[in-house]
Amino acid sequence: MENPFESGHIKNYVLLYGSVVVIMVLFFIASTLFNDIEIKEKKVFETNSSISIKEDKREKSLDTNSTRFKLMNKAY
Repeated sequence: MENPFESGHIKNYVLLYGSVVVIMVLFFIASTLFNDIEIKEKKVFETNSSISIKEDKREKSLDTNSTRFKLMNKAY
């Protein structure tokens, strides 16, 4: 078996490792340059809203916690 330090194989391994690192850095730079960050509006969950409940037999059986929360406009 040949000694890799004397036969020059180490240079090939270092070049391979360096090229892989350079390719990874280039992909990282390309992914950060072309990545558009969208600013999303903040959703507020209102707990102190005044919701009037009609006095009905069906609505009397509702839990008291369900009247304090308001559902959001969209489901995520």
